[in-house]
Amino acid sequence: MSTRAQIAIQTGPEEWAHVYIHYDGYPSHMLAALAGWTPEDIIAAREIRQVRADKLDCFEPPRAPRILPLPACELCHLYIWKDTGWVDITDMAE
Repeated sequence: MSTRAQIAIQTGPEEWAHVYIHYDGYPSHMLAALAGWTPEDIIAAREIRQVRADKLDCFEPPRAPRILPLPACELCHLYIWKDTGWVDITDMAE
């Protein structure tokens, strides 16, 4: 069973790109795995099967990220870049 997640990255004043993560999206895995990746790396990946510390396992061909006006948790977990690192904002997102 997959723990699906999204990563929301602000790309404009009211524009957030939501990148899909297919599995291993739970915080104990994702926060450690995301630590070495920048928002630019995630945007370039576009659609991800699994985030690992050493590799972004991406779909080929990838779908473009969904663009929304605010971060939105539509799956199990939602991560954003805040200040200098990734955070799980699942409980705060609506």
